Amino acid sequence: MGRVSQAQAQENRRRVVATASRLFREQGTHVSVADLMKAAGLTHGGFHKQFASKEALVDEATAHAFDELERHHRDGLDQHAGRRGAAQKALIDTYLSVEHRDDPADGCPVAALAVDMAREPGAPQAHRVYAEGVREFARQLATGDEDGTARLCTMIGALVLARATKGSPLSEEILDAARAALTAGDD
Repeated sequence: MGRVSQAQAQENRRRVVATASRLFREQGTHVSVADLMKAAGLTHGGFHKQFASKEALVDEATAHAFDELERHHRDGLDQHAGRRGAAQKALIDTYLSVEHRDDPADGCPVAALAVDMAREPGAPQAHRVYAEGVREFARQLATGDEDGTARLCTMIGALVLARATKGSPLSEEILDAARAALTAGDD
């Protein structure tokens, strides 16, 4: 089989990073390279042509997930014509929804990767990207009198607990309670 063009190699790398970003959020960073490459539609042997190590892929996939989150925030502001309060309310409503609870692969990397980041000693770049992403997400949730950290903690905690209790009535009660607490007083 012939060599892959540079453009195809770049597309393959992009596909692996995007696939890893989704799988890591859905299943954790323990997903094997073989399973990841299969999900990306590529051979296992191609991995080492693209990445120095799995840790390097974790770094890149984490950055990709936070880039997606940032684009989502910008799109929300654009949709609400720059009205930060309306955009925040829409973000909270979407974030604390059953749909988001049930779709970690396309969901928030803060909630989905928290445990893996705590257990992933070999990915310092991913830890840095993760911490910066958490800080930026808190900034997006800031109000005039609060830096957004408490709101972020409420949202992440509620989502993690709702996912852990999925299938019981408690799951939706958690989402509803957090949404009500965070949007109390909003018109």
